[in-house]
Amino acid sequence: MSVAKKEYKRVTVKSLIEMKQTGEKISMLTSYDYSMAKIVDAANVDVILVGDSASNVIAGHETTLPITLDQMIYHASSVVRAAKRALVVVDIPFGSYQGDSKEALRSAIRIMKESGAHAVKVEGGAEIKTSISRILEAGIPVMGHLGLTPQSIYKFGTYTVRAKEDQEAIKLKEDAKLLEEIGCFGIVLEKIPAKLAQEVAESVSIPIIGIGAGNGVDGQVLVVHDLLGMTHEFNPRFLRRYMNLYEEMGNAISQYVDDVKRRDFPNENEQY
Repeated sequence: MSVAKKEYKRVTVKSLIEMKQTGEKISMLTSYDYSMAKIVDAANVDVILVGDSASNVIAGHETTLPITLDQMIYHASSVVRAAKRALVVVDIPFGSYQGDSKEALRSAIRIMKESGAHAVKVEGGAEIKTSISRILEAGIPVMGHLGLTPQSIYKFGTYTVRAKEDQEAIKLKEDAKLLEEIGCFGIVLEKIPAKLAQEVAESVSIPIIGIGAGNGVDGQVLVVHDLLGMTHEFNPRFLRRYMNLYEEMGNAISQYVDDVKRRDFPNENEQY
């Protein structure tokens, strides 16, 4: 069923709440630099996530853990300069909020002041309640993240689907309600059963954004490099590739190399 879309010159936290209320699905994509963010924003994506997945996608690390707060601020400030419409949400990186609520607040303030972002995202539920509350009390919008939380990958030991067992599913539901109650404006649910994700989305008034969480939630998020097919080793069930840029870019670069070797580039029209 199609839903009439309201035109937003600038998407805000309030806009996302309205989208949930009217049944309009929310689109969310990652970006880590100015050039990509400019393209993503011009395509009317609602939310740009400056994800700590930059640790994997940009820096080539195995996990999201190594990326630092300074690096996240660098990426975020580049994205903010490009985004004219989208809401820009920035991951607070591992080790910058979990153990100390005062440090959590300092990290969030640095992101907001130094990058110009609109909100921050953190992973976890009840165990980081104090940190989230302190950030919210400072007037900084917070998005939660439950299910598969990549910053806790060594605790899980695997990237498999989470919350398939009753006990973990019950805790996830409780954490979602808690995040809503303390004031989070939305939650990302990653790699959990679709039925559970829909139940969570229907039980809270804030938007639920899924990645590998089925179509019964309020919106979807993907890593833009995966969507465009710039990465090719990563093939989860939830990923739909809209292009195969890995192959197309490789072909273009190979052609450039050939043209240089054959002295075909630059030709007479490409020089002064």
